[in-house]
Amino acid sequence: MSRLLVLALSAVLLAQDPRQIVAESQKRARARSQRYEGVLEVIDSGGKVTTKRWISERIGSFGESKAVLRFTAPAEVKGVALLVVNHPDRSSDQWMWTPATGRERRIALQDRSTRFFGTDFSFEDLEERDVDQFDYKLLGEESIDGAPCWKIEYRPKRGKTSQYTSSLAWVRKDHYVAAQVESFSQDQLVRRLKFQQIEDIQNIWTARLLEMSDIKRKSRTVMKLEKLEYNLPMKEEDFSLAALRR
Repeated sequence: MSRLLVLALSAVLLAQDPRQIVAESQKRARARSQRYEGVLEVIDSGGKVTTKRWISERIGSFGESKAVLRFTAPAEVKGVALLVVNHPDRSSDQWMWTPATGRERRIALQDRSTRFFGTDFSFEDLEERDVDQFDYKLLGEESIDGAPCWKIEYRPKRGKTSQYTSSLAWVRKDHYVAAQVESFSQDQLVRRLKFQQIEDIQNIWTARLLEMSDIKRKSRTVMKLEKLEYNLPMKEEDFSLAALRR
């Protein structure tokens, strides 16, 4: 069998297996580390805009990574930080450091559905989940913003904790990058996350603009990733509770 035919058959088999599509998406986004400066614009239902800035650093492979997000502006949130420790077989561990109190607070599982510091992202939305924590179903193909995508439904496996009973993901066929994710509680759409301005950064296709909409609140948060870099030298000890207090 020729090499081209093998590659063609492999592509067909991959396209028929939604789990493999998601696994390939995670594989292509793999990096030893990541750093960016984020700008968050929270737009409420009345159109009022609130702006926040943070720095995010991340180390480790998908599903087993550690990340620290630290607000830099405005003054009332400056210094507030969140440590997220992801696990391949369960929900992440999360701690928030608040300079005003001088101590960290563990984010309990039952609080993961709450809004993260007034944004439309919940604490759960900030964690990573390994591909094996879900069951998948390929629902067909559909275009998002003109890009052909696979439409995939995924549900947490029995025993996994999540505020969402199911989600729909549109994964672009060209770069295996998510174009949109809709998250549901029972049959009710809760949040919609759109990935835009997808660019090749150090051979990793990355969305530079994310927009999360809270359907019930009729609000949305636009997150812009600036000065984004991959595979920077980072130290494991910088992703700990001790480091969070610095």
